[in-house]
Parts: sequence; structure tokens; C-alpha cells
Amino acid sequence: MSFDIDAVVVGAGAVGLATGYALSRRGLSVIVLEAEGHIGQGVSSRNSEVVHGGLYYPTGSLKARLCVEGRRKLYHFLDAHHVAYDRCGKLVVATTADEIPGLEKILAQARTNDVEGMEELTGAQARALEPQVNAHAALLSPQSGVFDSHGYMVALQGEIEDAGGAVVLSTPFEGATPLAGGGFEVRAGGAEPTVITTARLVIAASLGAQAAAANIEGYPADQIPKLHYGKGVYFTLAGKAPFSHLVYPPPIPGALGTHYRRDLGGQAHFGPDLQFVDTLDYSVDPARAASFYETVRRFWPGLPDGALVPDYAGIRPKLHGPGEPALDFRLDGAGRHCLQGLVTMFGIESPGLTSSLAIGDMVAGMLP
Repeated sequence: MSFDIDAVVVGAGAVGLATGYALSRRGLSVIVLEAEGHIGQGVSSRNSEVVHGGLYYPTGSLKARLCVEGRRKLYHFLDAHHVAYDRCGKLVVATTADEIPGLEKILAQARTNDVEGMEELTGAQARALEPQVNAHAALLSPQSGVFDSHGYMVALQGEIEDAGGAVVLSTPFEGATPLAGGGFEVRAGGAEPTVITTARLVIAASLGAQAAAANIEGYPADQIPKLHYGKGVYFTLAGKAPFSHLVYPPPIPGALGTHYRRDLGGQAHFGPDLQFVDTLDYSVDPARAASFYETVRRFWPGLPDGALVPDYAGIRPKLHGPGEPALDFRLDGAGRHCLQGLVTMFGIESPGLTSSLAIGDMVAGMLP
């Protein structure tokens, strides 16, 4: 059959753009559809901009494999495209003696996951690196860092366009119908609604992935996982950044916990916490600062009163609800939904940004 385009990707966040990039590197013509007026306006714009080492994720999981692989690819991509980053390293700190066994488990998992350069530190060694940190012991992950995620996405867009593809903004995906001879008819909305035929379709719509899948004719409803909104808020520090490394406490159920980072401009940020919500509400309640003071002072006792200022909030597309175990990424091909030429992605939250290039390559490999 003859198609208008080789591949349509729905969603111009980091993962959608990385997937478009991977497909274009195969020599395919690619269109990335984005409902918003700019790239990366969803989950990709409301995170910590952390390059994760890959320490925590269960053995054999997609998160473990794609985070480590994606991190390695990401630093190479950032270097090649002159996108700013700071491979500052991360300290995971035990703020009490009771937390030390948890660090030992994290270290064992990191080594199983093939994370390079992990070091065990005593409290004194941690304080030699960061004099203001409270640590009975710590782990050092030298491959962790922070980067300019928007600059990264702009570079991905440029690669797609240089290959002859297009990132089409203000053009929401409205649905798709499988064609008898293979491929899909894709309906796109916006100011100039259109219909596109494509051999391959990828749903990288993050918080909108479940709704997008439901609008694909013939998609089995029982294969669309329930979506949970995991809201996390951030506070910024009014004052000089206290640490040069990322500083993380041991993870909490369902998330990595409220941590510290210094952005590329030198500003200190804390967050996110985790609160399950029912609506896409990005407001930051100043009253949540009370729990931040309590959490942050465990690893930075010197946090002054009144120094935390409401910053921003993000909402992650979680596949688990309160009290439930965290689930892996879902990259679903025809083996699950029986629609050839289609890949749907669900639950692409942290470490999705770090993993994005590896996710894109994996998705490209799943398609004919």
C-alpha cells in the first residue's frame, strides 16, 4: 500500500521526540503530532531535569535496562549537540543508622543494574564532599547529573526536521482506524483538521496515552491500564545553594522521595513529594512547605526558617495507586493489542526522561 507517511508519533515530549528521532534514523518519514502549541509542555517540562544513574529499579525491568542504556546515550547526545549539562554526581544519604541497610540494598541493586562507579562512603567522607550534609553513611553515584531538558528536546526536533520529518504543533490526535491492508488512518484536529495514512503509529502521549489508545478503533479496552495522577510539588530555596551534588534520601514507596538539586543556573530546588490526585491541578499549596522543612532538615539540618518558596508542580502518569507497588514501563506492541504497526506507551514517568533515547530505539525496533 501507499501511505502519506511512514510513521506518526503522538506526543512531542522527550519520549515522543526521541522515538521520532529513532524512526527517522532508520530512514523513515516521520510526523510527530502535538496538541500543545510548543514541544515538551506536559510531563517533560515539569520534572527535576535529573540524569538518573539507574540505581533503584528491579532486576530485569524495562526501567532498569532503559535507564542505564538511555543515560549513556543521553550524555553522548548532549555532547554532540552542545546541550548543557552538569554531571555533578548524586549522594544517597542515610540520615540515621537505621537507614544504612537500605543503602546497602540500593548499592547491590545498582551493581546488578550495571551502574558504573558506585562508591560507599562513610558519614565523614560524605561530609568531606558536602560539609553541610547530615549523613551516617552515603552512596555516591558519579554518573548522575542535571541537564537542559528543553535544549535536549529542541535538538531532537531539529534532528527530525533535518531528516525531512515534521513536528506539528497545536494538532491533537483525535483517533485512528486500522486499514484493511495494514497501517492506519489517523485523524488530527486543530485549526486545520486533517486525515493522514501511515504504516506505523506510536502513542507517546504520557498523561493522554490511555485516552489516545481508547480512540484507536479495535484497541482492546482490557489492555488499557488504569491511569493514576501522581502529583509532586517543588519548592525553591531563597538563598545560596548548599550542595554541589544531587542529594537524595532513601526512596519512599512509589517514588524516589523529596530530594535536592542545583540547576544549571545555580538555583537550589527541593522536591517532588507525592500526592495522588483526581484532576490535573498544577497549583502549589504553600502549606505543603511544612512537610518539606521536616524532610529536608533530615539531610540538611541548616535549612533556615522561611527559606522555601513555592516553585512548580508536576503530575506523573502512574500505573499504580496509593499503597500499591510501583509498576514498570509499558511498551505495548501487537503481541498485547493485536494491531500490527502500533506501539502504545503507558506509565512513562521517572526515569522516562533519562531513558528516552533508549525507549525510542526500543520502540523503533518493535515496528516493521
